[in-house]
Amino acid sequence: MNFLELVKKRHSVRHYAQQVVEKEKLDYILDCARLAPSAVNKQPWTFIVVQSDSQKQKLAKCYPAKWFTEAPVYIVVCVNTDIAWKRQFDNKNHADIDGAITTEHICLAAEQGLGTCWVCNFDVVMCKENLDLEAYIQPIAIIPIGYPISKEHQLSTRKEINEIVSYI
Repeated sequence: MNFLELVKKRHSVRHYAQQVVEKEKLDYILDCARLAPSAVNKQPWTFIVVQSDSQKQKLAKCYPAKWFTEAPVYIVVCVNTDIAWKRQFDNKNHADIDGAITTEHICLAAEQGLGTCWVCNFDVVMCKENLDLEAYIQPIAIIPIGYPISKEHQLSTRKEINEIVSYI
């Protein structure tokens, strides 16, 4: 499959089968995330794989949507704001950008029969407390991962190329 086909295939999954995600597939996903590019190659990320029932219950409190509790595994993408590159002109910390890049690597790498959903609408303070994270570690996304109940999805509407690209 070429990259365009992969991108068209990727979509948010909100209903998961109660099937265990194989360690080999998780390892593959995490290796793809590890290899994501980052500003000045700082690689300011860390990944927390949540599999135990007790930790999944804690995580569910951070984002109390019913569908969210269905996934058999979650990857919490965190960034270390202390080591991330800062742009010299305005001191912009790129931890959030680097974290977004690696998060999308996770979602694309899961397209091996698995489904994901990029969740950003969660209680960050509660998440940090529940995962016992240091002050400089920020959770930026929670990615539920599992086998989708349905293999079908409709491609969401996208703007036409001429609406978003300018040549000057």
